Order: sequence, then structure tokens, then C-alpha cells
Amino acid sequence: MQAAQDMLNTQAAEAGAREFLTFTLGNEEYGIDILKVQEIRGYDAVTKIANAPDFIKGVINLRGVIVPIVDMRIKFNLGNVEYNQFTVVIILNVAQRIVGIVVDGVSDVITMTQEQIRPAPEFGSTMDTQYLMGLGTLDNRMIILTDIEKLMTSADMQLMDEALA
Repeated sequence: MQAAQDMLNTQAAEAGAREFLTFTLGNEEYGIDILKVQEIRGYDAVTKIANAPDFIKGVINLRGVIVPIVDMRIKFNLGNVEYNQFTVVIILNVAQRIVGIVVDGVSDVITMTQEQIRPAPEFGSTMDTQYLMGLGTLDNRMIILTDIEKLMTSADMQLMDEALA
């Protein structure tokens, strides 16, 4: 059974497939490039930073590295933010920096081929879609594929650098 799965994974990789870590925010499922993920941790208390934007919860000390923590629910204006036993922090390595993102829960790692990924729809000026890579379809699931590197290097994330300086 494992050999068959390994063969399928190899074939998918050769077909230009990509792996995504999927996570939930509210009722929606999102995916980010698995190669950007360093680790997944439970949500712990953070040290608040004065004058930081609301979406920056604060910082944690991760084995001697000060890591800013961004709450994706606040960043994406998803309403009520509740921390529970399923809330996790995904530690990312993007643009030569380590940053953590708070999400409602991690689902799994999925492999998607280019045929399963549709372009993000255009909503005009009502919604910012510049951080979306596309929409992935897998069985009956619709997964919002996020360009996490573009999001973490965006202009408003520069506020994070200023707050931490």
C-alpha cells in the first residue's frame, strides 16, 4: 500500500503537482505552499508590542529567535477571534524571515496538480485578491490557495518590521 502511495506521489511530482498545508479560518479552508512551513505549534501567550497593528498579536521567543505572530483571522477581517484547543501557530520561513501565523486549525497536507487549481476570480475593487494563487478543488472541497510569501512581504506587513524595530 505504501509503495503504491509513494509511486502516486512521485507521478504527481513529475506532473508538476505541488503540496499544500491546508488550514481553516472560520468556515473556509486555505492552503499554503508546504515548502514555506517550518513547524506547527499550539497557540501560546505572546509578548505584545506597543503600537503594533491589530493583526500582529505580538512576538514569541522560538529557540532564541524573536518571531512575530500574525493572526490571519484579523488580517483577513473574518470577524470573531476565539482561541481554543484547536488554535495553532504555523511557523513559516518566508523572504529570509521567520514569522508565525495564527489559524483556527490545521487540516492536512494535500497534493494538487495544475489542472486542479483555478485562477482566483476577479472581484474588482471590493476585495483584494492579490495574495491568492487560485482556488483548488479536491473531491468536494474548495481550498483557497494563498501566496503566503506575497502576503508576508506586502506593504502592510512592513508595519510589522517597524513595530519590531
